[in-house]
Amino acid sequence: MPKYYYEDFPLGNVREIQGPTLTEEAIIGFATQFDPQFFHTDPVRAKESLYGGLIASGFHTACVCLRLVCDDYLLETANLGSPGMRELKWIAPVRVGDTIRLRVTVTEATPSRSKPDRGVVTQCWEAFNQRDEKVFEMTGLSIMKRREA
Repeated sequence: MPKYYYEDFPLGNVREIQGPTLTEEAIIGFATQFDPQFFHTDPVRAKESLYGGLIASGFHTACVCLRLVCDDYLLETANLGSPGMRELKWIAPVRVGDTIRLRVTVTEATPSRSKPDRGVVTQCWEAFNQRDEKVFEMTGLSIMKRREA
């Protein structure tokens, strides 16, 4: 039985989720497998890059945020999946030793007209580092069952 349904995500609802500190090993490991650009995989060459050092792949940051959402609430929702995301933005580099914090804000909650047993919840995800600098932002959509149609 799910703990959270569409009705548990009203417009303006905010969740703050504390995340991990990214290590050099984690950054290189993810990038080696999925985004092997040198500024994600080679600490020596990365020093000479535009970034002045090793940085996490933007997709690594996005995946960390997804894991935070899953662990905090998504795995306990009456979630039917996602039709997608919008406005994926990597605002500032995530560096070795940065600690991620995620703020998730409900920006829309729309009941389905054709299927009254569900609705679409739209959320803005904003990730910050330990200096409260925004490093990532995206808009995600989730289709969720309603408690009562």
